[in-house]
Amino acid sequence: MKRIYLCIFSMLFIFQSFSQNFDISGKVIDQQKKPIPFAHITNLNQSLSVVCDVSGNFKMKIVQIPTILKASAVGFESLEFNISIKDYKAPITLSLKEDNDLLKEMVISGTLQLIERKQSPIPIAVYSSQFLNSVPSPSLVEATNQITGLRPQLNCSVCNTGDIHINGMEGAYSMIVIDGMPIMGGLSTVYGLQGIPTSLIDQVEVIKGPASTIYGSEAMAGLINVVTKNIDCIPNLSLDFNISSWGELQTSVIYKLIDRQKLKAFSSLDIFNYNNPIDNNEDGFTDLTLKNRYSIFNKFQFFNENGTNPLNLTLRYLNEERWGGEMNFTEQDRGKNTSYGESILTNRVEASSFYQSSKWTNLKWQNSFSFHDQKSWYGLTEYQAKQIIGFSQVTLHKLIGDKNNLLSGFAIRYNSFNDNTAATVKADNWFLPGLFVQDNFKFSENQKLLFGWRTDFHSKHGLIHSPRINYQLDITENSSLRIGYGDGFRVVNVFTEDHAALTGAREVIFLEELEPEKSKNLNINLSNSWNTDNLKITLESSVFESRFSNKIIPDFFTNDNQIIYSNLSGYAIARGISSEIFLKIHKIPLKISANTTILDVSNFKENTLGENTKSQQLLAEKYSIKWSLNYTFEKLGLELVYAATNYGPIRLPLLENDFRPEYSLPYTIHNVKLSKNFNNGWSTFLGLRNFTNFTPPKYSILRANDPFDQNINDPINNPEGYTFDASYMYASFQGINIVFGGSFVF
Repeated sequence: MKRIYLCIFSMLFIFQSFSQNFDISGKVIDQQKKPIPFAHITNLNQSLSVVCDVSGNFKMKIVQIPTILKASAVGFESLEFNISIKDYKAPITLSLKEDNDLLKEMVISGTLQLIERKQSPIPIAVYSSQFLNSVPSPSLVEATNQITGLRPQLNCSVCNTGDIHINGMEGAYSMIVIDGMPIMGGLSTVYGLQGIPTSLIDQVEVIKGPASTIYGSEAMAGLINVVTKNIDCIPNLSLDFNISSWGELQTSVIYKLIDRQKLKAFSSLDIFNYNNPIDNNEDGFTDLTLKNRYSIFNKFQFFNENGTNPLNLTLRYLNEERWGGEMNFTEQDRGKNTSYGESILTNRVEASSFYQSSKWTNLKWQNSFSFHDQKSWYGLTEYQAKQIIGFSQVTLHKLIGDKNNLLSGFAIRYNSFNDNTAATVKADNWFLPGLFVQDNFKFSENQKLLFGWRTDFHSKHGLIHSPRINYQLDITENSSLRIGYGDGFRVVNVFTEDHAALTGAREVIFLEELEPEKSKNLNINLSNSWNTDNLKITLESSVFESRFSNKIIPDFFTNDNQIIYSNLSGYAIARGISSEIFLKIHKIPLKISANTTILDVSNFKENTLGENTKSQQLLAEKYSIKWSLNYTFEKLGLELVYAATNYGPIRLPLLENDFRPEYSLPYTIHNVKLSKNFNNGWSTFLGLRNFTNFTPPKYSILRANDPFDQNINDPINNPEGYTFDASYMYASFQGINIVFGGSFVF
């Protein structure tokens, strides 16, 4: 009888053990027993995850044992670990083996669900914060320079505003989202993008090709998802700084405000200052725009009693004042002809939220809001604009059997824009509600098919459909073929997206009521990896083509004093091939990466005979080649990074009888960085940007000596009748630059 009672008691104890919550803690280390900061720990039975802190430590609540935990980190192979009832009382140590940098990251952009990159039928490139900081960069725009197919483009040689081109397409064709929320857009595509500091970024996910099925308008060329740092990854206090030989100073302070059981929060303050006018090319204009910028970013996470995280809230404020122009320009010269300058004052407020029901865990509600207020002067032209973007989306994930992962959702976007130009007589307000569905279907062990459909209703343009289909074939364990097709669309507001419409002395002309642009895209991607005793190689190649209809082309050539906008009567093509390779040599601490992209971005316009004539798109490079070498001096604790980018000829806007070349010459920017980590929370670096001192030619700003065209009719000094023109721009005038910086974690 005692044995029977003992068995019953044991069974009750085991049953109780399996039904209660367990606190699992541990540490993630590498094979040299060094902690791996910010590794992801996922409970595969619950689909819940946490992130390790800066010392590799983690804590997690689980509701049943046994279970399986999965540890993953950028640069390391993932590890699955079976947790039994005896393991939860003592800290667990998980040791990860080093792997290639870009093979097994966790991504969310393609399906709005956290999955391994290797398991996504949609090709997604993932870049860690360490990769983005291989070259010292003050903001996201400059940090993307090493990414395959991406090129930071300066749109203005005077005020240095810029955007990010994907596969040769202008920045307005790419959607920039922060933590999956479409906060950036319109005015911020040009004027607010440079205010995202790299100190906030955990990783960047890039989709090349239309992503309109999930994200709607503006995602025609692709998507850039900026994933900010998780609160669990934030130390109590950290300080990052860098100062350059040109006088640029950037400081970022991140402080963990609250770290409690039900609420976690951190705040970040980023300050950038440059007030040192330099004119090395002696054209009378500043080579680099002067800037004073600060941004405040706050993230809050709210937890339930069971430890789940139902609500995330982020808030950000950006204030920036920048000006460029003649060296003697002052604030009193704004809007006057006493001295030419372009001055931009920007205020931005951003907010986003993410809510996941604790009961209905597959149901998610996301919201975002942004307000952009801009006051600016471009020579004599005063430009004031305000834009409000509101977004709300409800999504539902549903597993149907073992093979179908269904995603459905409803989204609505509101846009309000008003400025003081003749093109906007009254505020432009529109709603864009949309329904979408997507099924990730696994019909065999090595084949997946993703099909999606989205229908939006624009208050001005009616119904717009965006289908997508992607196929994945895993040829071997380390080799995959992906084929994708998708439609994209974009609703246009020229003044919010095209800086050339404002800068310089050209008049803006609209020939017609502009219709939404549409595109059809085909992409074929092949990825392979090989691992031997001596080295590890990852190779990925893509072939792609997008065909655009109703494309809006700015015409700089018909009239030197005008920019003429109209829908293209023919069609446009953006096609090319790209390939990237990552190599790691096991016996020596050396990593090598290289990538190349060859592009044909062209417009086909009907002539008077009904024939299509081809012309290359302005400001699109014919090719790019990028490479980097990373070597670690292990005994000294030093890391040396050499990175370079080479861009082929870029077609530039010209005036009538212009003496300047129509295409830029190929050019290369070389950078080197030496960093030291002291393993006590302190690190420092010394960088040399553009050490070959490349700059565009002095004549890039045409007639810089007469920016107000007061002497345009001088037959002796201006026999061709040239006007002042600042649109001939493809690279920064900033030459060699020494950068020193460091990071302190307290």
